[in-house]
Amino acid sequence: MGNRRNFIKKTTMASTGIVIGASAFSAKSYGNILGANDRIILGSIGVRGRGKGLMENFAKMYADGVRIKTICDVDSSFLEERVALAATHQNGNRPGTEEDLRKVYDDKEIDAVVIATPNHWHALSTIWACQAGKHVYVEKPSSHNVWEGRKMVEAARKYNRLVQVGFQNRSISNVMQAMEFLHNGGIGEVFMARGTCFKPRDSFGIAPDSAPPTSLNYDLWLGPATYRPYNEKRGHYNWHWHWNTGNGDTGNQGPHQFDVARWGLNKNEHPIKVQSMGGIFGMTPQECSQETPNTQTSVFEYADGKILEFETRGRYTNHEANLGIKIGNVFYGTNGWMEVNGDTWKAYKGEETEPFAGSEMGVGAAVGGDSTFLTAPDSKGHFGNFIDGLRSGNPKDLNCDIEIGHTSTVLPLIANIAYKVGETLKFDGKTEKFIGNKKADAMLTRKYRAPYVVPDKV
Repeated sequence: MGNRRNFIKKTTMASTGIVIGASAFSAKSYGNILGANDRIILGSIGVRGRGKGLMENFAKMYADGVRIKTICDVDSSFLEERVALAATHQNGNRPGTEEDLRKVYDDKEIDAVVIATPNHWHALSTIWACQAGKHVYVEKPSSHNVWEGRKMVEAARKYNRLVQVGFQNRSISNVMQAMEFLHNGGIGEVFMARGTCFKPRDSFGIAPDSAPPTSLNYDLWLGPATYRPYNEKRGHYNWHWHWNTGNGDTGNQGPHQFDVARWGLNKNEHPIKVQSMGGIFGMTPQECSQETPNTQTSVFEYADGKILEFETRGRYTNHEANLGIKIGNVFYGTNGWMEVNGDTWKAYKGEETEPFAGSEMGVGAAVGGDSTFLTAPDSKGHFGNFIDGLRSGNPKDLNCDIEIGHTSTVLPLIANIAYKVGETLKFDGKTEKFIGNKKADAMLTRKYRAPYVVPDKV
């Protein structure tokens, strides 16, 4: 109980703004609050689609000292089924339920929250959690716009909270191995990265505005987004394809591959230039209310001239590269090229058509032609990494700290701005603003709907 009381005391201090400096935040100080043998209590917020998977994965850690105490969703129609599912993994221990995430944050016993809401809620729910003293696992993209993403970073640092973004590739052993291979010069100097999101999607139809289902708290569902009447074709899942709540497939599936592309290029800064073009093909406004493009090509340039390309194809298409990539990455270096498809990767030299290194070659990856070999690092996966980070108390133990997640999330967000503006844009990475383009700058944030407002000062 001593550890629990200390945690509650620490949480209260954080939520009232009485916090230790960032430089004092260490594994040693945090270890006095959550030890390796302490049970970690979670709240799971947003449990319909992707959130169901997150909830179940964390519930499966019950034997390892993790318990989901509360599940929260604005739609009550499936909460009982989620409670029963969690209980099957928690030795019959049934989570409680809440409709409003703020009540989850009021519970001093909850150590951390898992957030899988629609994109437009990611930033505010994370900031509120940090202010309440909760650590956070938040799904990708980390934010709906660039400005609020930076506020997430500021909140994590101010309240000394660990925030992990759900870029799962960061914790996949073979992908980690592939990145080490690239960074060690496996194909020479990497000068270009290409990410792909080839997901054919047919029209989801149209429907008239209507009253929301009685099971749905529509005001809470909208949260920070601009008010508009309820429409079932703009609601569950289809929110992805409307700018008010989503970011299209470039900002849905795309962030995973944007992150791998930036990681492979070894870029820890923002690009200096972006252009993006595309449109909606294969469906008309009379048969689908989609606003975001289903076909989009985006190109980014970094200060040293290196290039990141990304392509979204929402219609039927061929594969890419030798591995048959539809969702994946290709890297180009001065001595060859490499493809990453899920947890499989292969590298090729020059004009050779057979790989000389890869995840399935048995002997590891030769680096730079030397007899040095890599082995895939051990990994507990992204969820396990988050829990390990909570127990160590060291943000550096997280495979995708909020700063990493934000830097990768900025890529699809500014690509979408370039698409909407229809111009090649210059970007100042230090200020996270565009150079000489007020129209584009206005899209870096949004007008928030009270009381769901991301504050200037977190």
